[in-house]
Amino acid sequence: MPGPATESRIHITGASGSGVSTLGQAVAAALCVPFVDTDDAFWMPTNPRFTTKRPVSERLDVLAQAQGPGGWVVAGSLCGWGDRAIATADLIVFLSAPKRQRIERLRRRERAWFGARIEPGGDMEWIHKEFLAWAAQYDDRHFTGRSRVMHETWLMEQTVPVLRLQGTDDVADLVAEVRARLVENDL
Repeated sequence: MPGPATESRIHITGASGSGVSTLGQAVAAALCVPFVDTDDAFWMPTNPRFTTKRPVSERLDVLAQAQGPGGWVVAGSLCGWGDRAIATADLIVFLSAPKRQRIERLRRRERAWFGARIEPGGDMEWIHKEFLAWAAQYDDRHFTGRSRVMHETWLMEQTVPVLRLQGTDDVADLVAEVRARLVENDL
């Protein structure tokens, strides 16, 4: 059961498919604060989704408006463009999950969202394949896109506490760990 709204400001990040959005929604519900998915700011609303990027200044405006004045949970990757959106964060949560599990989660999510459009011959077949290939490179230390190396470097530069969790753990347990860290740090 959710408690009273807090003023806690939490950024949850990690590889695509590691459970960042799922945990973000659960933490936001538990804390009674707004949930913001960076994809909603990063991408223009198009059909198919995730094909047209917003300019950075617009992304930041969308995030600021969604966050509001109190506490919030922002889930997704902001490395390289969105540090301003989480400048007042109290806690950063970094989720990890094995590649095989992440890719399977992404396959299921994309099937649920897009159905036959991602199947052979569908209008999104190649977009889907390219996305999975991109996501599979996260742990490749030579990959220059969103990667573990990029996240680890970014995390070392942060001045707020970082809580590292396994995206393979039960969501309720992960929420409890986040809440415990907030209490521990008096946030």
